[in-house]
Amino acid sequence: MTGHVFRTVLSHWRRNPLQLFTLLMGLALATALWSGVQAINAEARASYDAAAATLGEGQFAQLRRKDGAPMTEATFVSLRRSGWLVSPVVEGRINSVRLVGLDPVTAPGGLGPVPLDGGADAGRFFSGVGQVYGTKDALDAIAVVTDAELILAPETAANTVITDVRIAQDLLDKQGQIDRLILSPETPLGRAELEAVAPDLSIIAVQDNSDVGELTDSFHLNLTAFGFLSFAVGIFIVNGAIGLAFEQRRGMVRTMRAVGVPLHQLMLVMALELLVFGLIAGGIGVVLGYIIASLLLPDVAATLRGLYGADVSGSLQLRPVWWLSGLAISVGGVAVAAIGAFWTLSKMPLLSGAHQRAMAMAAQRRSVWQGGLAICLLALAAVLAVTADGLVGGFVMLGALLVGAALALPLLLDRGLAVGQARATGPIAQWFWADTRQQLPGLSLALMALLLAIAANVGVSTMVSSFRTTFVDFLDQRLASELYLTTEDAAQAEDVIAFVTPRVEAILPIQSVDRTVLGLPTEVFGARNHSTTRDNWQFLSAIDAPWDAVHQGDGVLINEQLARRTETAVGDVATIEGRAFPVVGIYGDYGNPIGQAILTEQMFKDLFQPPPATEFGLRLPAKDVAQLVADMEAELGLSPNSTINQAAIKDLSLGIFERTFSVTAALNVLTLAVAGFAILMSLLTLATMRLPQLAPAWALGLTRAELGRYELIRAVVLAALTFIVALPLGLALAWILLAVVNVAAFGWKLPMFFFPVDYLWLGALALIAAVIAAFWPAVKLTRTPPAELLKVFAHER
Repeated sequence: MTGHVFRTVLSHWRRNPLQLFTLLMGLALATALWSGVQAINAEARASYDAAAATLGEGQFAQLRRKDGAPMTEATFVSLRRSGWLVSPVVEGRINSVRLVGLDPVTAPGGLGPVPLDGGADAGRFFSGVGQVYGTKDALDAIAVVTDAELILAPETAANTVITDVRIAQDLLDKQGQIDRLILSPETPLGRAELEAVAPDLSIIAVQDNSDVGELTDSFHLNLTAFGFLSFAVGIFIVNGAIGLAFEQRRGMVRTMRAVGVPLHQLMLVMALELLVFGLIAGGIGVVLGYIIASLLLPDVAATLRGLYGADVSGSLQLRPVWWLSGLAISVGGVAVAAIGAFWTLSKMPLLSGAHQRAMAMAAQRRSVWQGGLAICLLALAAVLAVTADGLVGGFVMLGALLVGAALALPLLLDRGLAVGQARATGPIAQWFWADTRQQLPGLSLALMALLLAIAANVGVSTMVSSFRTTFVDFLDQRLASELYLTTEDAAQAEDVIAFVTPRVEAILPIQSVDRTVLGLPTEVFGARNHSTTRDNWQFLSAIDAPWDAVHQGDGVLINEQLARRTETAVGDVATIEGRAFPVVGIYGDYGNPIGQAILTEQMFKDLFQPPPATEFGLRLPAKDVAQLVADMEAELGLSPNSTINQAAIKDLSLGIFERTFSVTAALNVLTLAVAGFAILMSLLTLATMRLPQLAPAWALGLTRAELGRYELIRAVVLAALTFIVALPLGLALAWILLAVVNVAAFGWKLPMFFFPVDYLWLGALALIAAVIAAFWPAVKLTRTPPAELLKVFAHER
């Protein structure tokens, strides 16, 4: 009997293939956007895990010099003889590939890809020629600079190659130098104190290395949020298709129950039917998600590498963690979309299942509950707008606002259409507004999807444009020097300074050390007393003449990130190297993931005794930059890579941030496309169902062409009203992203700017999407044979 019931239930889809296509494609698109984001996240986290497994990053404490300079091999030998279980690491970049030199003999936990107990030629690894391990792309990039044997090791961290310390020193021209020491967690008895053996070193505990992890987690959380938003838009399509199918099958359900099919068996068969559809659509969505992820992953990898220094593989692998989650959320989305339909079906009386009045009363009760839920969610969002101060609170507020607005949309549109109906004067105009209100329930889910898509586009475009405007101004203020110069060592720096001094207006050394300030890892800079900083530096809050206080040695400047994370304000005290400095200014430092503090140059030298500066900013007329660079290269043998002009730095910085938001921009375009698809499918599905409403109008004198034009006008009116609601919703979304989520994730707040022209273009695109979606149904209506319209009266009961 179950088989007969199942075939009877499936017969609905044979008669309505368009609805089946809508259901499967809506669910597949929703799953594709979600699984694509999860594939990107899974690939990034796999790269982080590979880095931790092969390099010990995040697993072991480390020793570094306090001034950030490399240490000598003699320091390593002294520590080993004093009982310190340390292992040397030499690292640098060649052809954009991270080269890491390890010593597998002393490395804790067998770090690196060379197991000495078999499988690898350890002798060759330590030989003069040596071996280099890495992924294929990394090995290809480094093959041109080394004669070492290249060994493919897919488990190695992305964009990274591993070799012996000696080989790394030769390739990086760091003979006798070590960048850092990995510290084993084991502590031998009798180990000497660090201050007695190497007083210039400091221990960086494991927990102090978590900043990049927190930032990348925030980045992935933002991606996940947009992926889920895109999935929600698709689920509106699925909900509409399932709800419509259940409504159309009420008569069939009534008949089957009347002939003895139990309700629970019927609902079980329908659930099985949806499970099959969920798996089919989920499989299609996973394939589409793989394609989307493969297209977006290079930009994500560039973003994570440029912003956070985290290397992520640029190629995508089919990992179970994301394609299984894609199938699971596909099936779960079908279940969520079908809950309302199953609940309604279980509560409807047997003999009233197909009565239009019963359906209308049920819809009216749902609208009351929907309106009440919308009010509650919007009230929750309003409360969180005042109280939320973290990522979780920000995203809860975001979700409550978007869902609440989506649920409220049909009610708002109904009120707007009612105003139009009340002001209509002619019979055709009154019919148009009344007929549009009657169509609203069938189109409400598609319009909700359009609302979320437009709001996401408004919100993200406002955030990105605000970011771009602020960041360009920030670069103009901070990159005041016309030329930036990096020398190889102190000796070359002296030669360069002597050469350029008579040819430039000012030489500004760039020096920093990594320290803990106010309990957080911080870059401490020394600033030379010059008008460059006084004239160009902008403060979020500061005392009068903050630079005077700094250069007198009576104050410190800190960036917004450090101020927010430590709740420090102007006038509070920050202790650096045991000396207390009042905070005299807080400045914006957009894009910097960590804290920063600025002292005067002399105070910086007194506290840290840094080595001579090797990086400088040079002030000179912009027209003389090219000639100065050419002269330094010709007369001093300076490498072309040693100089960067101001314009190049700006282009590089802006390029990184443009790619940062390319992923979310792409997701928004896809979301808008899905919303347009939702409108198209809804209109096509309703087209045949609306003949009973359109036939009387045709019989009273409206031509089929006029009816088609009114269908297009109706789509434009609904899209325009939806855009009017979506615009303030999108601006609220942008405010949440800028003032709550961004502050919690990155520690800095961006000013919010408005871009009316962009909003007008987006509104025009929304209207065009609605017209395109309504065009096909309108054309079908104009080509409906008169006989089909006459059948409405012949079949009227």
